[in-house]
Amino acid sequence: MKKIRVVVVDDSALVRSLLAEIVNRQPDMECVGAANDPFVAREMIRELSPDVITLDIEMPKMDGLEFLGRLMRLRPMPVVMISTLTERGGEVTMRALELGAVDFVAKPRIGLTDGIRDLSTQIVEKIRVAANAHIRRTVTPGVIFQSRNSGGRGASSTPLMGRVSTEKIICIGASTGGTEAIKEVLMHMPADAPGIVVTQHMPAGFTTSFAARLDGLCRISVKEASNGERILPGHAYIAPGGMQFSIARSGANYVCVVVEGEPVNRHKPSVEVLFRSAANCVGGNAFGIMLTGMGADGAKAMKEMHDAGSYNFVQDEASCVVFGMPREAILQGAADEVLPLGDIAPALLMRLGALGDRYRV
Repeated sequence: MKKIRVVVVDDSALVRSLLAEIVNRQPDMECVGAANDPFVAREMIRELSPDVITLDIEMPKMDGLEFLGRLMRLRPMPVVMISTLTERGGEVTMRALELGAVDFVAKPRIGLTDGIRDLSTQIVEKIRVAANAHIRRTVTPGVIFQSRNSGGRGASSTPLMGRVSTEKIICIGASTGGTEAIKEVLMHMPADAPGIVVTQHMPAGFTTSFAARLDGLCRISVKEASNGERILPGHAYIAPGGMQFSIARSGANYVCVVVEGEPVNRHKPSVEVLFRSAANCVGGNAFGIMLTGMGADGAKAMKEMHDAGSYNFVQDEASCVVFGMPREAILQGAADEVLPLGDIAPALLMRLGALGDRYRV
């Protein structure tokens, strides 16, 4: 069996030792090198051609983001970031995912040895996923849209939704690779789009930065969901990390439900929880979108949405970082359309526009 070859890049000798130990305990992977700064790492990558790199964000000589940006331009390869669980750590992690990192692990600030060992299962799972991810060379993106605060410069020619947005709900689920896929969808949404609810697999402490990043880029408002708040047109609500997120009816309105809850399909937040609530309380007024991600979370509930009358879009394999959750949704018979990522938002908006006059409140 061919083993996954891993290079660990971290300025802490303790962390390098712990990660190498975790990797080498797995029968299907080996740590072929450990570097204490990006310059050493660069030579190791040239010599060893690893399958996956684990990369610390805070590094001497050249920070992890700068190194990641150069790597993804010149020699794209799977990278799992090691991120510190702080507000700045969350912001930098979002930038790392934009630059092309497959995923990240939230490194504890205290109790480092026990903390990293407790994360060993998560670390090796993410390395395995990264080894099979679809990695693309990054380019400097052009500005697609300006935010809602830009005074209208660069606004989309997409017609606004009008009153259709008062009762439709768009439900999005994603995991590995999902932060960039969600951004791609939300940046196309007009300012009065229907209310949008999003579950992205992400630990507590990072979804606040994720929502803030999206809010600065999109013409809709994007925020972390709060329990009991009304779901409004022109707004997207992100499931808080470490919580379960669903929606419910309150009179004529839809509202967010955010609770501690138990993990579902090993996830908290879980796409299954959000999509099942949409099937139960939104029915034919829902649109489902399943984006890139590992595993099967949300696939069965998306079929329940479909059976309740929703119209569902699923990302195709070629544009996914990991074609796990979308594949399972397709196998469940939950998909009405399977599309490349860049086609999902236009297809959704076209369908919303076509349905507008029929579904006014």
